[in-house]
Amino acid sequence: MSDILCRWLNQELQLSKAVEPKTIAKDFASGYLMGEVLHKYQLQNDFNMFMKKDTSVSKLNNFTRLEPTLQLLGISFDINTAQDLIQEKQGAATRLLYQLYVSLEKNRKAEISGTMMEIMQPAGCASLHKKEHQIYSDRLRQVVKRDTELKLQKISQHYEEKFQQFVVTPPIEQKRQVKVQDEKRLKNIDKLQAFHQKHKGMTFNQTTYMQVPKPPPYISQLSLKKRQQQQKRKERQAQIVQTEIVQFETNRKMVITAGLSSSGQSPIDFSLGSSSQGRDLLGRGNKVMLQSSNRYIQEIRKRLEENAIACKEREKRQDRFLVEQLKVHEAQEEARREEQLVKRLTRQTQQEQRLATQLLQIRMQKEVIRENRLFREQQYQQRRERDFQEALDREAALAQQAKLDRAEEIKKELEFCNRIAVERIQRKYKKHFENCRGILEQIMDLATKVGEYRLLNGKYVT
Repeated sequence: MSDILCRWLNQELQLSKAVEPKTIAKDFASGYLMGEVLHKYQLQNDFNMFMKKDTSVSKLNNFTRLEPTLQLLGISFDINTAQDLIQEKQGAATRLLYQLYVSLEKNRKAEISGTMMEIMQPAGCASLHKKEHQIYSDRLRQVVKRDTELKLQKISQHYEEKFQQFVVTPPIEQKRQVKVQDEKRLKNIDKLQAFHQKHKGMTFNQTTYMQVPKPPPYISQLSLKKRQQQQKRKERQAQIVQTEIVQFETNRKMVITAGLSSSGQSPIDFSLGSSSQGRDLLGRGNKVMLQSSNRYIQEIRKRLEENAIACKEREKRQDRFLVEQLKVHEAQEEARREEQLVKRLTRQTQQEQRLATQLLQIRMQKEVIRENRLFREQQYQQRRERDFQEALDREAALAQQAKLDRAEEIKKELEFCNRIAVERIQRKYKKHFENCRGILEQIMDLATKVGEYRLLNGKYVT
């Protein structure tokens, strides 16, 4: 059924927006497309007042203007149906569109316009529909919520979900994991310091150098961007250490060459005294390496302390924000409960109960009167339709009889035309015959005269 309705809306009516079976409820929630459908059949004269927006004001305006037209078509449209359409309930829009399709196609085949429907409507039903429309408009204003109320409701639901998540799954496990990771990092740093103290007396060659082991990666819940920045910072520090080592090697070579040139020693003398200088240079290189590694470790410790402080501050801010939101929500709930209590207390008076019973009785009487009037109007409608159908049948019989009478006249006219055509052919034949006969007689006269001339002239013709 949804495919049939979509084909009717998209191909036959060609609405301003393409409708799909999955999005029928969402497309018709504002009431604009429903008004456009009625406008295509020239039933919604105030379609220029419709609003093509998805706000509460536009929905209130559109559905208020739709109700009289749908009641005129005989479609049951009340506040519950409008609320189901606004809330995009499954099947509500499809049912209403099917009823609308059946009613519109029936009126189109019967060639009944909107003006005729208004004329055919009884005065009692018209006045009743006006009063019902006023009640419907008032009820619709109470049912349709404002945009601000919907936004506040969404915000409160969002923070309620956050609060539930915070209450159900506290971040104790996360804190414990972070604490275990910090302990592992401290152990690795202690191992690195012990390794450097153990290898202080190692010999240092030009082609080999001691690499500082990197600590294990810092696994935490930081974002990917921060981890990339930390990785880049580590690579930059490693490059600085490499450049310092290269610079130390170059300085050592320059010192050796400068000592040889200033003292004027031979290579043999230099080889004898180079052992003590090499030891001094190696000791300086180890000191430089230890200083750079200590600086790197201090930076790591400082970064860890900063990260721990930042995490604590972030957790404090989150806890403070959640507590404030919880207090605000509790205050709103308390105010709402007090308001509901006041309403209940003020509503339970005896006079109001008496008025409620009277209104209920009046409503029941009104419903009975309305049903009786509708039944009587239905009988009148059936009688009018029966009379209309009998008139159509009479006109069809008269048209058939006129066609039969006309058929005999047409037959006579055809016979007369055929007779005239035969006579015309005969006249043409006689005319051609007389012409040919005259020509042939002239030829015969000419031939006889020629023969006579030959006889007279001795077969000599001039």
